[in-house]
Amino acid sequence: MRAPRFTLRLTPSGIRPAVAGGLCALALALSACAAQPAPETGAAAPSAGSRSAAAKSRTATAAPSSSPAPAGKRSGGGSATLAFAGDVHFEGSSAAALSGRLGSAFSVLRSADFAMLNLETAITDRGTPQPKEFTFRAPARAVTVLRQAGVDAVSVANNHGMDYGRVGLADTLAAARSAGMPLLGAGQDDTAAWTPLRREVNGVRISVLSATDVLDDFAVTSWVAGPGRSGLASAKDTPRLLADVRAERAAADVVVVFLHWGQERIVCPTARQQQLASMLADAGADIVVGSHAHVVQPRGSAGKTLVGYGLGNFQFYASGGPGSNSGVLTVTVNQGGVTGSAWHPATIVSGAPMLLTGQAAAARAAAEKARFASC
Repeated sequence: MRAPRFTLRLTPSGIRPAVAGGLCALALALSACAAQPAPETGAAAPSAGSRSAAAKSRTATAAPSSSPAPAGKRSGGGSATLAFAGDVHFEGSSAAALSGRLGSAFSVLRSADFAMLNLETAITDRGTPQPKEFTFRAPARAVTVLRQAGVDAVSVANNHGMDYGRVGLADTLAAARSAGMPLLGAGQDDTAAWTPLRREVNGVRISVLSATDVLDDFAVTSWVAGPGRSGLASAKDTPRLLADVRAERAAADVVVVFLHWGQERIVCPTARQQQLASMLADAGADIVVGSHAHVVQPRGSAGKTLVGYGLGNFQFYASGGPGSNSGVLTVTVNQGGVTGSAWHPATIVSGAPMLLTGQAAAARAAAEKARFASC
């Protein structure tokens, strides 16, 4: 397995300051390292013009393939911009999104060719709250709001996706179908929960898989989808996750894995995150991104695989402190894989992610560089 390395990629929206990234080569056991300069990757920010959800390219393709991974290097083709954001719910101050108050960072998602985030809530007004400290739910309108804001897919493979049990999950799946929103990481059975999203965007075949590595103790088995049983895709079944990545490698130009992983409020990736990132890289993933820590974590690489360990909160009820640091990761790809990436920093204000520009963006870049240097 290839040991991940961390490369800071910080690009404020609308400007391109020369902020050098911090590069750390880490062993899988989280051995200490010192930050060293690394070049900015070559991704351009999405165009400023907003694109409606209907205007984006959405060409569905066939069912999953189980054929072996192809040998040799992929090459050429068109180009697409993918955008990834972190945790979204509609509790407290973030509920203002239901009335149309969305942060300016959504413009980055809207401008991308494909945008995805983590939907950290059940979409239901029914069901039984599960035996845990925090349970989240939102009305069906929440999915429509995200769709109209330019979000192309959501993952509910997380530790809140079944906060209101299987009744709540059934409502969540129904709301997504009604809104025309692809929903990953959950389904009526394990086959549905593990089914990837396949899209051809500007001639680039993209495949996205989603799973959660974080579940409460009571839910480690009870929330997991199985034959004839609804639930979530669990990354704790690592062999299945890796097998699915290998299968998608045979059919796609770009394979994305969107995970719920890590430890809450811990900036540096855990040993499990680093190990799983390396295994996914070896299996053929081009991009591995995730959330759960509720803080922004480093971005880097495992071999040739781009890894965004923690995207932080997005539309969320965070109020001050590191939990209010947010942003959007954009990745440019072609038929040969990843060609560049950029981080667009934001701050959550009254539940909504607001893009940073100018000196504020540069200050955030410097602060994150210093924070990540200890990882």
